[in-house]
Amino acid sequence: MSLRILGFILAAVLLVGYRLIKPRTHASDLPDRFNLSALFLASALTLFAELALIRWVATEVRVFAYVKNLALLLCFLGFGLGCALASQRPRWRTAATALVGLIVIVRLPWRGPQIMESLSQYLGAAQDVEIWATRAVHDTPGLLLAVAVTAILLLLITYIFIPIGQTVSRQIELAPRTLYGYSWNLAGSLAGILAFFAVSWLALPPAVWFTIVLAGMALLQSNRSDTIRLAAAVLPVALLLVDPSTPHHFNLWTPYQQIEVEDENFPNGELSRTEIRVNHTGYQVVVNLSPDFLDRHPGLLDEAPDENPYNLPFRFTSPNPSVLIVGSGTGNDVAAALRHRSRAVDAVEIDPKILDLGRRRHPEHPYDDPRVSAHLTDARAFMKRTTARYDLILFGLLDSHTQLSDYSNMRLDNFVYTEESFREARALLAPNGVLFLKFQINHPFVGRRLAEMLTRTFGKAPVVFLAPSSYTAGATCFAVSPSAQVEASLAADLRLRQFVAARRPAFLALPEVAVTTDDWPYLYHQGHWIPGIFYLLSALVILLAAVFYFKIPEARTRVPSLFFFSMGAGFLLLETQVVSRLALYFGTTWQVNGIVIAAILSALLLANFVIERQKQRPTWPRSWTLIGILVGIACAYFVPFNRIPGSAAMVGSFAALIFAIPVFFAGLLFASEFRSADSPAAALGANMLGAVVGGLLENLSLIVGMKALLVVAALLYSLAALGFLGLPLPRPAASIPPDRSQP
Repeated sequence: MSLRILGFILAAVLLVGYRLIKPRTHASDLPDRFNLSALFLASALTLFAELALIRWVATEVRVFAYVKNLALLLCFLGFGLGCALASQRPRWRTAATALVGLIVIVRLPWRGPQIMESLSQYLGAAQDVEIWATRAVHDTPGLLLAVAVTAILLLLITYIFIPIGQTVSRQIELAPRTLYGYSWNLAGSLAGILAFFAVSWLALPPAVWFTIVLAGMALLQSNRSDTIRLAAAVLPVALLLVDPSTPHHFNLWTPYQQIEVEDENFPNGELSRTEIRVNHTGYQVVVNLSPDFLDRHPGLLDEAPDENPYNLPFRFTSPNPSVLIVGSGTGNDVAAALRHRSRAVDAVEIDPKILDLGRRRHPEHPYDDPRVSAHLTDARAFMKRTTARYDLILFGLLDSHTQLSDYSNMRLDNFVYTEESFREARALLAPNGVLFLKFQINHPFVGRRLAEMLTRTFGKAPVVFLAPSSYTAGATCFAVSPSAQVEASLAADLRLRQFVAARRPAFLALPEVAVTTDDWPYLYHQGHWIPGIFYLLSALVILLAAVFYFKIPEARTRVPSLFFFSMGAGFLLLETQVVSRLALYFGTTWQVNGIVIAAILSALLLANFVIERQKQRPTWPRSWTLIGILVGIACAYFVPFNRIPGSAAMVGSFAALIFAIPVFFAGLLFASEFRSADSPAAALGANMLGAVVGGLLENLSLIVGMKALLVVAALLYSLAALGFLGLPLPRPAASIPPDRSQP
């Protein structure tokens, strides 16, 4: 463990130690005075723990990566249940035990049989369409066992957030003004997001994340013995989460993923290649294809060097090309471009640690060449803003990236392989430019889909062929040009023409399949339907929510607020749209996502400020605010952003302004009604449970596309209008609750 990690853990232990010497209240006592520090810390801990769990569980348990928002829904469920149980004492020991139990269940199998991998394989076999990259296991007892284990994981994640929700809702109820407490809740949430993005930027591992979570729990609870137990849990949690490293094998946590790096050597000790695994799955190998190296190891390649997938693209383009590499990774494609005397290379890579590995460890050192310009950004964002023209645009093996793999494609907005993306790439080609795409085709319909999209984009079918390799990654290759450059290259090179003709893939004979667009970017999903695994896991979430809900004493006598429930469901869909749409213009980098989420919370804070400035209840009718939401959603739905002239930044800024309208009005409506709610805790709980339903409804985008979710959101906000009937009418100024702040 590095000194930096030890320093973070030591700081957390010192915080816990400080908590131990502070005066305590009795464990059974609930707080009866507002504590701003507790509210802010609990709110920050909510978002920090959410992001940490979502990222870590999706890395270690593939089924959570495949159903991307599953962990998020469980966090909402636990928090919402905690809000409904605000009158009971928070059970931090139970939450900490659930966290430790989750880590033990997930991490111990990695020391032996990969049970978590088997779990994903069994669940994958329950689908009505073959999706998984690994072998699905069709076995009924195994499926039932996998469902049981998954249910336990769902239960543990839910338990973690119950006392956090209890603390937040209790403090909001004790706040001098309800909206004052809610504003500090939003501010704390914003701080939690920024804190997690900070540890991601520093590439700190989960040992640090969950040490911070445990420390936050220790600072929030009031029982000395529980604090001691939490302090004692820090060390075993850290040890369970730390991966041992050697000089030839080490692990990294980047802002996006977990990386394992392992060197492979020849018997004489010379480095053969470096294998990189991402989230426990093969990503790429760093290889040396320089002529000197291949001459020293003549049996390394079964294929001829110019038939290797990294060298093949340059047999289709003009000499000394200008090259754009999308997904440059550790630099194999960049090295190939330099070996073929490219005059300029723009290398686009989204992950800073992957790029750094290429700079430090690639044996040909391609990123050190002055002809290479490395761009740490999202591919679509770069293509939208660049003004250069290229003789070759090369799409690297992005499908090897686990974040874009079969396990997560349904929930990740994969905007790289869409019709719009290929059109943008074509616009960047020189008159005789070539687009060359390499892909690992595991399912025939994916290959047929890529061929169909390129045909639509260029008006002619691409040249498609298989390019296996004994030393590097093999690939299915697609080559196409708006001119006759590809055809001319084949006509001038007999060996290339014979190579291509002998390796035509069978999937080209398949019937047409649905193509991916920016509105339906689900590359690995065969058609417009919801797979069986989504129904299975959604049923587990609903069952879990029902079991917990009916254990709440008030649930038997009090129906959740339809207004706050609908507002939560609608806002989650609206937030999804904001993040996804702006990603098209600014990229899907973690910095951009952080800025977008922070901007949404800031808009809600602004709405709170506007309502707080009203000494009396807002004078405008409730319906006007609702109309503002619906008009804003209509603008977001009907405005053709792709036809607006200007730079990507200008169009993206305009899109952000349009989407800010419904977000702001939703914040106004929620804040105005939340201020007069009879039970802020019950309102917040209903809002969080509504967010769970909104997350489940998000799966409808697999059928109708992402843009149609705006219509669903509008319907939910309209449903919230019916909830007005169950809310008290705005009270006159004289009836505003008095300030409950203490002197």
